[in-house]
Amino acid sequence: MKLWVGLGNPGAKYAGNRHNIGFMALDRIAADHGFAPWRGKFQGSLTEGKFGSEKVLLLKPETFMNLSGQSVGEAMRFYKLVPDDVTVFHDELDLAPGKVRVKTSGGHAGHNGLRSIHAHIGADYHRVRLGIGHPGHKDRVAPYVLSDFAKADQDWLDDLLRGLSDGAPDLAKGDTGRFMNAVALRTAPPRSSTSPKPSAASQEAKADPADAPVKDDRSPLQKLVDRFR
Repeated sequence: MKLWVGLGNPGAKYAGNRHNIGFMALDRIAADHGFAPWRGKFQGSLTEGKFGSEKVLLLKPETFMNLSGQSVGEAMRFYKLVPDDVTVFHDELDLAPGKVRVKTSGGHAGHNGLRSIHAHIGADYHRVRLGIGHPGHKDRVAPYVLSDFAKADQDWLDDLLRGLSDGAPDLAKGDTGRFMNAVALRTAPPRSSTSPKPSAASQEAKADPADAPVKDDRSPLQKLVDRFR
């Protein structure tokens, strides 16, 4: 059994915030893969489903961000899970918008949700770091993460959420490489291998100069002399 945790703040006021991208990720996964209805449990919202034979619990702590560890710890104790069973989806200031990285253990880098989880279960859990970009100065971080995504962000955000959902079955199997590939196919799809055929004019322009006819600049007398050589 796996426990996937999405970080965010509860309530309509925060629903569209950059800080709530972890909630958004779990909502998309649950909707796309036919998970059970959300229900209140462990000081949060919980749903469950399966990817093949792997049962996965999705948890959105509703304790507010800086107390997220309370909800996570309670769920882990109830299901007798260890940190290696836990994956946390969270916003990441140090990644460009739309970029994703998977990481296991390490520091919390000042993220209040991770800080709380560290305090309750330690650092040896997995993270899916979801890039939201940085406002440029640390004094602007709080209002930035607690502001909604801009309209200009909606396209890449939708591609990212779709990619996370596409890769969810691979993540459940522990195949982070295939998971990241699924995300990349949505956020940075390969260019088409087909290209328009070159026009006759462009082909002519690219013809080898050695194939062009040579202009004959000889005088009539020189031509006559050359005929009898």
